[in-house]
Amino acid sequence: MTTVLYVPRDSSAVSLGADAVAEAILSEAASRRLDVKIVRNGSRGMFSHEPMVEVATSAGRIAYGPVTARDVASLFDANFLDARDHRLRLGIAGEIPWLKSQTRLTFARAGITDPLSLDDYLAHGGYRGLARAIELGADGVIAEVTKSGLRGRGGAGFPTGIKWKTAADAPATPKYVVCNADEGDSGTFSDRMIMEGDPFVLIEGMTIAALVVGATHGYIYLRSEYPHARQSLTEAVETALLKNYLGANVLGTGKSFDLEIRLGAGAYICGEETAMLESIEGRRGMVRFKPPVPAIEGLFGKPTVINNVVSFATVPIIIERGADVFRDYGVGNSSGTMPFQLAGNSKRPGLIETPMGMTLREIVYDYGGGTASGKPVRAVQVGGPLGAYFTESMLDVALDFESIAARGGILGHGGIVVFDETVDMARMARYAMEFCAIESCGKCTPCRIGSIRGTELLDDIVNRRRPRENLEVLRDLCDTMKFGSLCALGGLTPLPVLSALKYFPDDFGLTAGDVDFIGADLTILTSGAGNSHALA
Repeated sequence: MTTVLYVPRDSSAVSLGADAVAEAILSEAASRRLDVKIVRNGSRGMFSHEPMVEVATSAGRIAYGPVTARDVASLFDANFLDARDHRLRLGIAGEIPWLKSQTRLTFARAGITDPLSLDDYLAHGGYRGLARAIELGADGVIAEVTKSGLRGRGGAGFPTGIKWKTAADAPATPKYVVCNADEGDSGTFSDRMIMEGDPFVLIEGMTIAALVVGATHGYIYLRSEYPHARQSLTEAVETALLKNYLGANVLGTGKSFDLEIRLGAGAYICGEETAMLESIEGRRGMVRFKPPVPAIEGLFGKPTVINNVVSFATVPIIIERGADVFRDYGVGNSSGTMPFQLAGNSKRPGLIETPMGMTLREIVYDYGGGTASGKPVRAVQVGGPLGAYFTESMLDVALDFESIAARGGILGHGGIVVFDETVDMARMARYAMEFCAIESCGKCTPCRIGSIRGTELLDDIVNRRRPRENLEVLRDLCDTMKFGSLCALGGLTPLPVLSALKYFPDDFGLTAGDVDFIGADLTILTSGAGNSHALA
């Protein structure tokens, strides 16, 4: 009898030796004359236990991890093919508390299926959303997406249904669908995990969008640092085209939709949707003035739907199960689930999909187990390199768009980075300004010049060169950047700087009285500028 084993092909698992583990298993099985089959699945997102090897049994898939190539012989000695006990045995994978307590909608197949097998995708509910979308028609799909309350998961949080309807109603042709897969925020990896672990769901979501708005061509704008995702997407697109899920006559509807993958060149600014369009068109990635918005005048000047990977990947389940199922999760105007990505100094980093509204403390401690160093948590950054810093005492904030904004932060792409007590918050604030200076496209003066001047001012403040006077200049500079920049790169760079100054003044050689002015500024930053200019 052939025993089926699952060894992740996700790049996080590969970086920890998953390929070597797979090779060692095949070699050991051959030497023992045992018949095994290895399926290279995606990751379930529990990175503290990667590479996690699963053995298919009649009782379910039994997990072992983290497995190294050196552990393989002992696993065979312990008869792990029969799910016997071993120091690395974790039990039934789906029953591991870290995974069982999650609510997986978008990531329901991640770590379960063979990412490159269309048959496996179909067997686990794939393309049911597209089939129902064809039955509902364009108006029906837009109504479902709108009713679901789905907001963009790329950072801006804009209602997806409104965006799709705008593009559908635009009279100009041709129309385009573009996936922003330029996942450049620190501590984020949910897009990558979808593309590597369940690429067909992204293709399905983009196809639904194309049929709804009348687009005939689509692009996945992928960051060049994701070679594994590129390989998975390329194979998945070829398979979908071969099986008539893409191409000239999608599933006999008479509608065509072709899909291309375009690689970025490493510019963070191309995560901003209009800079991304410039790059796809073959020009330097620089932010465009808005309006017009891309849904009316986007790629090549034509109506364009732009969403990120997780947004597109969430649409099929909304259409398949109905808007109410999705909307029943979450709180207020933050509907559904969100894949939070826990990174930094965390004992148990990984991806946690949970309904909106879970507290930051639950993510950091219940899932993350506190810091990897064992030292107290001092700061947590939410929303990527442009997100605010939260102190340990603020971790009871709910993770939804409104609650985070009310505390002077942004939810962004759902990235959460943990720091212990050894962190120097003055250095982190300086890093934000320097990051902006390096990554600025240079089109607007507040971002291009302001970030350089901001770095210099922070150096002066920390080195006690006229700190009070320079703090006043920094205050005015941040005000100019947040209101005068064309996009979120310059507009939100003050957020990590001001939050670090507000909550950790000692690191700058300042007192709380020196930074009293910051309180209102944080709320202003997130009440308007974040949503209207955010990097997608």
